Amino acid sequence: MRAAVYHGKNDIRVEEIAEPGPPGPRQVRLRPYLSGICGTDLHEYAAGPIVIPTAPHPLTGAAAPQVLGHEFSGEVLEVGSDVTGVRTGDRVAVMPLIHCGQCYYCLRGLNHLCSTMACTGLSWQGGGISEQVVVPDHQVCPLPDTVSDIQGALVEPTAVAAYGVDRTGFRAGDTVLVTGAGPIGALVTLYAHAGGASKLIVSEPNAKRRALIEALGVATVLDPLVDDVPDAVRELTGGIGVDVAAECSGTEGGLSVALASLRSHGTATQVGLHVAPAMIDPMALSHRDLSLIGTWCYPVHDFPRITALIATGRLPVEKVLTEVIGVGDIVARGFERLLDPAADAQKLLVRVNS
Repeated sequence: MRAAVYHGKNDIRVEEIAEPGPPGPRQVRLRPYLSGICGTDLHEYAAGPIVIPTAPHPLTGAAAPQVLGHEFSGEVLEVGSDVTGVRTGDRVAVMPLIHCGQCYYCLRGLNHLCSTMACTGLSWQGGGISEQVVVPDHQVCPLPDTVSDIQGALVEPTAVAAYGVDRTGFRAGDTVLVTGAGPIGALVTLYAHAGGASKLIVSEPNAKRRALIEALGVATVLDPLVDDVPDAVRELTGGIGVDVAAECSGTEGGLSVALASLRSHGTATQVGLHVAPAMIDPMALSHRDLSLIGTWCYPVHDFPRITALIATGRLPVEKVLTEVIGVGDIVARGFERLLDPAADAQKLLVRVNS
């Protein structure tokens, strides 16, 4: 079968690999429909291997070369003998995190912080950018008829965005700043809007991404290369600042702007991954009683809630999608395009099977 396989830095190949075979008792064999290219995938391609193991993973035994794809929807082809939650023919989204269930964090319900956590498409025997994949049954979330295959493939990044907002203690009526309008920033914006934000402000230096956010029609959009964002935020909030800031750019500048734009006793979350150290002013945290919270992935049980919210129509995640590309175009029109600083794309999905 055909799959997109990561071999190393700047080395992703579309090649023929062996089919996965039948599922185990608590496993499900899937036919992936669509799979996203994530920022983690981009980091692996440009500077990896980082997360993808080069020696056997302690939980799964997986190691590069690795089939990619951890944001995907698909169809159940076969279920193991002990599987009861889904059946053949069901459409599903895949929650890709694999946890041991026995470590300090798993025993306290913090499975996304598992000491030996693995991830389908990064440290598992397969991934979503392949014609078939076998996954543990706890990973599959059935999709209602009102949620499309495209929306199903966007549940995973939406869960990341939702957790970034939820960790702030966000409540309906809060004012929110989002720094960085990539896919996660766009999904944070839509999620906060669905949750009742009274005012949404987005800061993004890329003109094409600003235009994509403006097209959502839910936020005031600023250019940090031209606008003094903290001053503009205070002007838009009656001189106070925002209640909540979600830093989604992964840059020191974005983090500084997020903290400077908060009202006193406000909360910022670091949602975008920072791959280099960033300077902050700790005195500002104390003097203004601010909270800065890191976030990692999402609670492993959150997919049914996110899927249900999408099904209501209040969270139109498909609006962040720029294009669906073919597997054969994954490097040139996928990875290379998304890594271009002048990128014209916000979110791309790869069509694996029709």
